[in-house]
Amino acid sequence: MSAKTLQLDASLPPVSLSEVPHIARAAEELGFQALWSMETMHDPFLPGALIAEHTQRIQFGTAVAIAFARSPATLAYTAWDLAQASKGRFILGLGTQVKAHIERRFGLSWPDSVVGKLREQIGAIHAFWDTWQTNAPLNFRGEYYKLTLMSPFFNPGPSQYPHIPIYIAGVNTGLARLAGEMTEGFLAHPFHSPRYLKEIILPAIQQGLDKAGRSPGDCRVSTTAFVVTSPEEDGFVRAQIAFYASTPSYRTVMQLHGWEETAERLSALAGRGQWGDMPALISDEMLAEFAVQASPSDLPEVLKQRYQGLVDRLSLYIPFVPGERDGFWKQMVNRFYDG
Repeated sequence: MSAKTLQLDASLPPVSLSEVPHIARAAEELGFQALWSMETMHDPFLPGALIAEHTQRIQFGTAVAIAFARSPATLAYTAWDLAQASKGRFILGLGTQVKAHIERRFGLSWPDSVVGKLREQIGAIHAFWDTWQTNAPLNFRGEYYKLTLMSPFFNPGPSQYPHIPIYIAGVNTGLARLAGEMTEGFLAHPFHSPRYLKEIILPAIQQGLDKAGRSPGDCRVSTTAFVVTSPEEDGFVRAQIAFYASTPSYRTVMQLHGWEETAERLSALAGRGQWGDMPALISDEMLAEFAVQASPSDLPEVLKQRYQGLVDRLSLYIPFVPGERDGFWKQMVNRFYDG
């Protein structure tokens, strides 16, 4: 992780495109460093065109776009256009999702090697960008992709902003190592603890950096924090933690803290559709590990104490909605940087 000042970002809520310009302008005016869109109910890239048009300074990116739901060509073209339109403010954030969603929601095949396929996708995206920037022949060959055709009709040509950061998301060490080896950033999952970041994620990123002969500042770490500032948020956050802890592929987070038995019970409840029974299994000790608990006025300083030295960029697990909790957000940004 780099030694730069911790940056505070915002998350775009799942809204219609007509609402994006207002939210983007408000986020920039308030002082957030980046605005991230996610792929849940809407396409994650379309807001980017509006953010680019209606702001001047703020960075923006996808956190995340589902990599395995798209071809390298599709990702390369979209990122190229958004980077050019925004004068270099776009960050391409990619995530793999899980097998059930790739197969049953997107109707595509799950790879034999998640890390291997994502590695190829990143390499292929860079191959497209290199071809467009330098006019060199497209020649990328791997296990999953063979890309050798780029005629002038389909070549967008050089960009003024060809260096597009790629961040990849993950929970486990394989993708963290890949981030250190190949990308400009790692999006650590909201389901984490400071101990998990320090003992598991950061060493894995460093292994990737060492393998590629890169320096720590070459791969920035970003994460989203669960926060509890009220009884209502307490219940919501326990439910979110319970949901993520029930996911078998995220089991390593619970294992580190000795809570594997609870994770197995949560998985069993989720399998039976007993979602309402799951939050009660998240103890106060678990909540303290996975979430930041503080009053609204103390939250900025508590966040900095928790994350300074662990990550470079930080968002809250609360979408930014102008007109809702305006005082909270203004205080959050001002105290985060002034405190």
